[in-house]
Amino acid sequence: EAQYPIFAPAGTHAKGARLRCTYIEIPQAAHTHAVLLSRPFWMWGAEMGANEHGVVIGNEAVHAKIAPSSTPALIGMDLLRLGLERGASAVEALDIITRLLGEYGQGGNCAHKGRFEYHNSFIVADAAEAFVLETVGREWAVERVATKRSISNTYSIGRGFERLSAGAEQLARERGLWRDGETFDFADVFANRKRSALASGHQRWCRTTALLHARQGGLGAAEMMAFLRDHGAQAARRADWRPDGIL
Repeated sequence: EAQYPIFAPAGTHAKGARLRCTYIEIPQAAHTHAVLLSRPFWMWGAEMGANEHGVVIGNEAVHAKIAPSSTPALIGMDLLRLGLERGASAVEALDIITRLLGEYGQGGNCAHKGRFEYHNSFIVADAAEAFVLETVGREWAVERVATKRSISNTYSIGRGFERLSAGAEQLARERGLWRDGETFDFADVFANRKRSALASGHQRWCRTTALLHARQGGLGAAEMMAFLRDHGAQAARRADWRPDGIL
């Protein structure tokens, strides 16, 4: 599906105004911040973006042992755009996303062709701090980024969460995924590792993590572009390696 960069200016909205997201309407905020987004052409939301206050958010699909909802609600890309339009800091954007998730839930088809539903993870940052947010339905966990962090199509928040939604443990208990007295490891409890393996999510997350930690000092555009061109340790060892497997 085609994605393109769009700029949406800051706006002031009348009391009682409504906002049409990809599938549902919600109340519009009194003020929205200017945003620059990378947006799949057919949806309202975006897969990554930044706002005028320097808040940046990225999104990934993640797969849990609990099936995602097919009922139209907010999708992960809607939540990302809402966080940027309404949050003037990483903390505020994070709070907006988790509040809207609890109020409206997430669900609906996320594929332009065919059907593809999933839960979502986010990396949310500003110039001062950064967080990873991973979700299962309306439940979630938040990890504060200590040094460097990446996300991919895999659950990666284990026991080191800073915040946990009020219903996360109850959901795990009701589905027989966790028992009282056991250590609550968000990824181990909820992740569908077999489903994630189809997208090589864990492998790609490990690779981007290794690349980030191997880099000393700051990161510029050239380094990030090199990371995006990386195809893993095997490709790095072989000059004749090609992503299509043809030699």
